[in-house]
Amino acid sequence: MASKEDTLTPKQNIQSVSRRNFLKASGLGLALVGSAGLAPFSKLGAVSGANAGAFARGKAKNIIFLVSDGMSAGTFSTADQYMFWKEGRHTHWGELFRSGRGRFSMMETSSRNSLVTDSGAGSSAWGCGHRVNNGRINMDASDNPLKPILAIARDAGKATGLVTTATISHATPAGFAANMMSRNDEREILEQYLERDYDLLLGGGHSFIEGNDQRPSLHPKIETGGYEFIRDRASLLASERSDPRLIGLFSDGHIPFEVDRVHSSENLHESVPSLAEMTEVALRRLSSNPNGFLVQIEGARVDHAAHLNDLGGLLFDQLAFDDAVGVALKFIAERDDTLLIVTTDHGNASPGMSSGQNLGGRNLRRMSGIRGSYHTLRDRLDPNQSVSEVQKHVADVLGQEIRDEHAEYILRHRNSDYEPPYERMRWVAATVGQIMANYHDFGWIGNAHTAEYVYLTALGPGSESVQPFTKNTDLFDLMVRSAGMEAWLS
Repeated sequence: MASKEDTLTPKQNIQSVSRRNFLKASGLGLALVGSAGLAPFSKLGAVSGANAGAFARGKAKNIIFLVSDGMSAGTFSTADQYMFWKEGRHTHWGELFRSGRGRFSMMETSSRNSLVTDSGAGSSAWGCGHRVNNGRINMDASDNPLKPILAIARDAGKATGLVTTATISHATPAGFAANMMSRNDEREILEQYLERDYDLLLGGGHSFIEGNDQRPSLHPKIETGGYEFIRDRASLLASERSDPRLIGLFSDGHIPFEVDRVHSSENLHESVPSLAEMTEVALRRLSSNPNGFLVQIEGARVDHAAHLNDLGGLLFDQLAFDDAVGVALKFIAERDDTLLIVTTDHGNASPGMSSGQNLGGRNLRRMSGIRGSYHTLRDRLDPNQSVSEVQKHVADVLGQEIRDEHAEYILRHRNSDYEPPYERMRWVAATVGQIMANYHDFGWIGNAHTAEYVYLTALGPGSESVQPFTKNTDLFDLMVRSAGMEAWLS
C-alpha cells in the first residue's frame, strides 16, 4: 500500500498534528499533559512552584539515544552477572544503576492498538511523541504523517545519525526518521532518509542500495548527497574525514550476531565493525557540527536472538550493546552539554536464569563456551543426520554436550515429527532453546514481544525531569525540550 508520505518533500508538509500548538499553549513547551514521567510539569500543564526552573530546557546540545531492542529484565541481569563472573566488573549500564549516577525509570511500552508493541510503533512513540498502530512508522490514527525527531533536529541545524546492527532502514531506526504505512517498506524508508538529507547512517542493508529491474540504484543519490560511502570495517576505522556525511553498510542484511562476528570461520570481525566501533566513529563525526547532533544507536539483534530463544545471540549482543554504552559514557565524561538516554523499546520472551540449586557459576561458565548463534547451528543441521552428528554440531557451536534424547528431539522437530503444545514455540529454534535450558538453567516464556515494563536510564541536561515511571511517548518531549527544538516541530 502506498504511503501518503510519497508526496512529501524532505522539509515540508510533515504534520505535527496538535503537538506544537499544545506545547506553545503550555509555555514554550514546558508542559506535558497526561505524563507520568516528567517531574516539573503537573498533569494540567503548569510548572509546579517547587520545581520551577529545575528542568534544563535547551541545554542539551547533543542527544545520544541508545536502544537495546527487545531487552527484557532477565537479559540485562544475565549480561551484568556474566560480566562480573568473567571480568570482575559490572556492565557499564549496570554500574550506572549501582552507583546511582543518572535518573532511572520503568517505562510503559504500549503502541496505539496493542499492549504489546512492535519495534516500529515502539520507536515511533519516541520519534514523534504519539502512539501509533503496530506496523506503522510515525503515522497518526488517520494515517497522516507525524514529523519525526530526526527531521526536527535537522531543521534545528543539528547533525543527524542512525546506527544499528539491523538493516539501517529497519523498524527502530525508521521510527526516528521516516513516515511509512508499513515498516516492511525498507527500500522506501531508505529513500526517505536520503531525501530528507540525514547525515550519518551506519549498519546493515546494503541490498536496499542496489538497483534491479524494478528500481534504480541509490548510489547516484549517495554521491550527489556528498556522503562518504564505506563497506568494510577497515575503511570505517581508517577514514580521515571529520564531517558527519557518512554512510556505512557492512552487510547485505542485518549485521551478524556478535557471537558469530567474533567466532566465525570467515573472520567477520575483521570486515564487520562492532556496534561500539560504529558508535565511536558516529560520535566523532557527528560532533563536528557546531550546533550539536541527535543520534539513535540500536543493538538490534538482542531482539532477534530473543525471538529465536538463542542464548548465545542474546547474551553476547547485549554485551556488545553495553560496549557501545561505554563509548557513549566516555564521550560525555568531560562535558555537560549531552543528554544520554539508554533504554529498550519492549521486552521479548522474558528470559532469565531460573536454577534453585546455587549453580549460577556453573551456568555462566557453560555460557562462556558458546561459539555461534542458532543461525550457525541451523546451517549445520540436516534432517538426515544421525543423533551423534547432531550432538557434535551442538557441541561445536553451543559448547555443550547434550543427551541422546535431546538430540532426538531436534531431529524430530527438523523432520516435522514434533509439535509442542504451545504453538508459539513450534519453531526448531524454540526446541533448541528449551533443550539448552536443561544445561544452562536459562529459560524463556515464549519467543515474542512482551508487555512488560522496561528499564530507562538518562544522564545529562534534561534527565533530572525523569520520574520513576515513564510513558514511552514522554521521551519525545524530553528530547525536544532538552535541546530547545520546539520551534521546529512543524
